[in-house]
Amino acid sequence: MTARALATLLLYALLTTTSTAANQGWRTGWSSAPDSDGPALPAQTLRQVVRTSAGGTRVRIRLSNLFGKAPLTVGAARVGLSAGGAHVAPGSDRALLFGGRTAVTIAAGSSALSDPVDLAVGARQQLAVSLYLPAQVDVSTVHGFALQTAYLNAPGDATRSADFPSTATDDSRYFISDVEVMGTDAGRTLAIVGDSIADGVGAGTGHDARWPDALAARLQGDPLLATIGIANGGIAGNRVLNDGAGIFVGPSALSRFGRDALDKPGVRWILVHEGVNDITATQMLAEPAQHVTVEQIEAGLRTLAERAHARGIRIWAGTLMPLAGTKPFYSEAAERQRQAVNAWIRTAGVFDSVIDFDAALRDPLEPTRLNPAYDSGDHLHPNEAGYRLMAQQIDLRLLNR
Repeated sequence: MTARALATLLLYALLTTTSTAANQGWRTGWSSAPDSDGPALPAQTLRQVVRTSAGGTRVRIRLSNLFGKAPLTVGAARVGLSAGGAHVAPGSDRALLFGGRTAVTIAAGSSALSDPVDLAVGARQQLAVSLYLPAQVDVSTVHGFALQTAYLNAPGDATRSADFPSTATDDSRYFISDVEVMGTDAGRTLAIVGDSIADGVGAGTGHDARWPDALAARLQGDPLLATIGIANGGIAGNRVLNDGAGIFVGPSALSRFGRDALDKPGVRWILVHEGVNDITATQMLAEPAQHVTVEQIEAGLRTLAERAHARGIRIWAGTLMPLAGTKPFYSEAAERQRQAVNAWIRTAGVFDSVIDFDAALRDPLEPTRLNPAYDSGDHLHPNEAGYRLMAQQIDLRLLNR
């Protein structure tokens, strides 16, 4: 081994040890992957509600300025137990500090993790996170399809207000990317990298009925698994290979894999469920650079598996769901590609396990279509019953290994 290789190995070991120590006992309780630049926001306070997948005794929040074009200043931030709507349960409110300071300035393209606060959080409990923006933000960072109401436009610093002093609402996530919780055990996280199906398109707003939410509920039924956190990295319109273009959204799975999966605290397992948007974009977008082959999709998925295995993380893949009956997504060529990718996922031996969502939710009479019992109505996204069935496809024994 050369001196340079030895130095690199020692540096990697040091960084890994430092990261592990910093994250000891921490897991991702909730996550929402930033996917695009959002609207300008005037100076104001906004409040957002999240539901944790796992509980703990301490909490820390990550704020993202990934798509900002200038530094983002947050003048104050607080977290408390939600009392429904925009209300905070009395006595539960905690100030969030960043390096011991009330305010934080986050460089464009970066994020900031708050200092831990003592707050007892139950599994699947709703938290209210309040952020004060002391000056206009010209370009916000959002997760566009939140399926949760955000409360906006409270004047001044209203982060301490138990009852939010504004009725303005929106349906995107602003700046919040992660809620991390600490338990008494070694933290464990399952990270999901997916598209609109992980994002819950087809479920009701405020229902917390995405399939990762249903999986979190299942885990609470097993005391050995109840402390596992779930990081939902679903982005509606996301692709494995290419960044957002047209109706396709967000950084590619390849480019965001570290941020949205590998680097989550306590991550032990990753489930990737992407590829169908790579197929449909090939027929919907005119630019040749947006066109990909089955072999390229497979190579991209293989790269994700190799990156996970290099970190000692188990990785599973979900088969691509039926889409016949959708326009303009479906074509016979797209169906052939979907079948080819699914055959490769099932047989290539690249992944530690295969979750066969396709077999579970396809119509037994017309297997290129979603089963009508699980169709949200657009023939592409499951309904809430379908999402519950998807969660049932995860063999919980995989989480005990």
